Amino acid sequence: MTSSSSSAGRPVYLKLRDQIAAAILDGTFAEGAMLPSVRAYAAAEAANPLTVAKAYQQFQTEGLVQVQRGVGMFVAPGAAEALRTREREAFLHHEWPEIRARMRRLHLDPAALLGEPEPT
Repeated sequence: MTSSSSSAGRPVYLKLRDQIAAAILDGTFAEGAMLPSVRAYAAAEAANPLTVAKAYQQFQTEGLVQVQRGVGMFVAPGAAEALRTREREAFLHHEWPEIRARMRRLHLDPAALLGEPEPT
């Protein structure tokens, strides 16, 4: 998941993928739960159904959703933990180095930002 400033140039299907991933991670779409239909999600997000289908397809390819023909797509068992692991890796290897460098340039103290008491 990325910040809005870094997601400005990202394709819409990846932005939708990030929204769905966040919903799985926060439990809005729990493991075993049925995802909204492509049409319903597209309507809710004012997106093209083909774009939503592309985002859903990515989850299917990654094994994070299971398709039951004629019924719908369901969040696969273990999807939240698999997503959490992937998101952590992406954050630590791609986003965090940039954030850390910017914090240094701005002389921001991580402990102060996290609300932790400074060592005495």
